[in-house]
Amino acid sequence: MGQPPISDYGFLSDCRSGALVGRNGSVDWWCPDRFDSPSVFGRLLDPGAGHWWLGPLGPSRVQRAYRPDTLVLRTVHHTAEGSVAVTDALAAELGARGHELGMNSPAVLLRVVEGLSGRVRVGLEFAPRPEHGLLTPYLHEQPDGSVLATAGPVALTLRGTGLRLRADVDRVRHEFEVGPGDTVGFDLAFCRPYGTPPVRLDPVVALAETVQAWEAYRETHGYDGRYAPQVRHGATVLTGLTYARSGAVAAALTTSLPERCGGDRNYDYRYSWLRDFAMTLRALWVAACPDEANRLFAWAARSIGRIGAAPVPVMFGLEGERDISEHELDHLRGYAGSRPVRIGNDAWRQRQLDVPGEVISAVWRLHDYLGETFDEELREMVVGLAEQVASTWRLPDRGMWEARDTERHYLSSKVLCWTALDRAVALAPRLGERADAPRWAVIRDEIRETVLRDGWNDRIGAFTGAFGSAELDASALLLPMLDFLPATEARMRSTIEAVERELGSSRGLVRRWSTDPAGFVLCSFWLVECLVMAGEQERADRLFQQVLGHANDVGLFAEQVDLRTGTQLGNMPQALSHIGLINAAWRLTEPATD
Repeated sequence: MGQPPISDYGFLSDCRSGALVGRNGSVDWWCPDRFDSPSVFGRLLDPGAGHWWLGPLGPSRVQRAYRPDTLVLRTVHHTAEGSVAVTDALAAELGARGHELGMNSPAVLLRVVEGLSGRVRVGLEFAPRPEHGLLTPYLHEQPDGSVLATAGPVALTLRGTGLRLRADVDRVRHEFEVGPGDTVGFDLAFCRPYGTPPVRLDPVVALAETVQAWEAYRETHGYDGRYAPQVRHGATVLTGLTYARSGAVAAALTTSLPERCGGDRNYDYRYSWLRDFAMTLRALWVAACPDEANRLFAWAARSIGRIGAAPVPVMFGLEGERDISEHELDHLRGYAGSRPVRIGNDAWRQRQLDVPGEVISAVWRLHDYLGETFDEELREMVVGLAEQVASTWRLPDRGMWEARDTERHYLSSKVLCWTALDRAVALAPRLGERADAPRWAVIRDEIRETVLRDGWNDRIGAFTGAFGSAELDASALLLPMLDFLPATEARMRSTIEAVERELGSSRGLVRRWSTDPAGFVLCSFWLVECLVMAGEQERADRLFQQVLGHANDVGLFAEQVDLRTGTQLGNMPQALSHIGLINAAWRLTEPATD
């Protein structure tokens, strides 16, 4: 069983942690404590880093689909002997409904096998390797037929209904047969070895409860616009990437899946980015409800804390941790040999001048729901961010793509500095006596003049990625989306055309810059939005449908798509890709009113 393509994986979530299960029936990624905790199954990043395979012993033809409005995945294997279905889920708390989803997830992985036709031999191989593959656990057979795996800070209990499981030295192997109507359930429960015992669930009952919990959650969220099935599924994926206890949305489930196989641009995305904040809130507003948006906003305000002279970090841990320093796992080979494998992300140390613009823009989006008078913490945050922009906007930074070479005067960073002060001026009546709207307005106008003068390249006929650069960058598409310039303005229209011509592709995908090895899904949806705003609705529709076609068979997007092969690349599933889908669908629905 070789390493599958990234697009072969389906996503399971309990809004505390997430797992990836391949078309071949192998769970190759699970960090059970929370999204950014160490894995117990890590074969995604190394063949020896742990997995749990369950499926027919012979060759099979596979059909997969999520139960509607859930992250419960049903895979049907058609073999020469008959057909069998495996349904996978991370268990919801029994009785959880609506916004209780994920608040007290039991950290149990459920797998239920159903015989559909014929007699099919099914195999199981359970080989956990905690601490990202550093540990090989002791396996203890229990009197009830289960197996307890213990190593370091991890205890896992695997049970199969009606089965007595036997342990080899370092793994459990088992075979059984199912016929029409037969059901065999498995539950794998995680706990700390020195804490409370693991939760014990009936897998069939728990699976039904989990389906009901997801369905009840989605019933509270309405969307009546175009592409409703895709938007609802995208919103479900976003919910699955939400750490329910805090409201933070993880950028992706995984770490170190490469932007180019064999390359070294392999980063840990299991954290929450302030840069993505306004786009995420807009998507939650469109496809979810204000509760999710408000909880995410509250997490951000608490994580940022009191603002001083130091730049606000671009990202935080899921409970607001600031220091998420990066290190490499030298013992792992990496996906398709792509090393290094990184844990943590040192971009948190970078100066990112666009971050205040994202946060203040999000406050502006929510201002009608935050009251006529903001509380002290909110006032201090907005004023502090505005003052930070006013004093630092002339500095270079690393840019929204988090360059690790040198700082530059990036166009998108300057425009978001303008956005920060533009929205702060509009919010000034709610910010108290410390708000200095007249001074902010003067600086805002100075930033605008600077961008229009230094961001435009006459030779290229476009706004470029950085001042003085001839390099196109898809982030220039943000200008009309941030209301800096109309999409119909001559220079902006020329920029949109240049990006589409030079960074676009026959697959409908847009690269971030000319040497980018793959199409960036979010940028492709940005182009859809810009075309709508430029009055080209039909072209935008065609492009949207073309980009949708790059999702995998269960509607998931990674970060990027290889332009030559069409295969997905980067961390999976990627929140920004689904955010881009939702926002572009809404733009297609309400082009003039969003």
